[in-house]
Amino acid sequence: MDDLKVLANYIKERNQNEVFITELIDRPAAIGHIGEFIASRIFQIDLEPLANNKGSDGKFKDGELKGRSVNIKWYAMREGTLDINADASGRPEYYLVLTGPKPKPKPKQSTPLDRVRPWLVDSVFLFRASDLVVRLEASRVTFGPAASVAKQHWEEAEIYPQQRNKLIELSDRQRDLLKLFSDKTKNIFA
Repeated sequence: MDDLKVLANYIKERNQNEVFITELIDRPAAIGHIGEFIASRIFQIDLEPLANNKGSDGKFKDGELKGRSVNIKWYAMREGTLDINADASGRPEYYLVLTGPKPKPKPKQSTPLDRVRPWLVDSVFLFRASDLVVRLEASRVTFGPAASVAKQHWEEAEIYPQQRNKLIELSDRQRDLLKLFSDKTKNIFA
């Protein structure tokens, strides 16, 4: 029964942190909402007033993409899938995707840490939705919550840590802010 007491304490701490996060971002403390908040601050995005806006989470405030709609995703693991609305009228102009680490090969003997999905930002990708959709349709990809996006498309869309996509040029400040959500220096999950 000691494990239940320990678990109850962990859950109480987690619940209290959810209260703090919800108060800060003014939305539920789910990974998607938190990712939207992070991206809005780092990439200068005006979020829609309601979190359930059809097609996009907001619009870029400045730069080359000013006024363009964007759907923001934060995935704990970089697994090569993207939630793409099957209804074309429900798609944004851009997808901005924050991801955690790539999954590691499964060891023969796994430990509890092998199943942890930490909320980290290891990479950021910016896809022009219309271009991506054309390429995926040519590959006969089925759209939906886990549309399979080829590795090549991810590489071409990368804006952090490597600046391969030039649609947005990241500043040193933006890079520093993204590093706050990385755990490269002291990663217990590595």
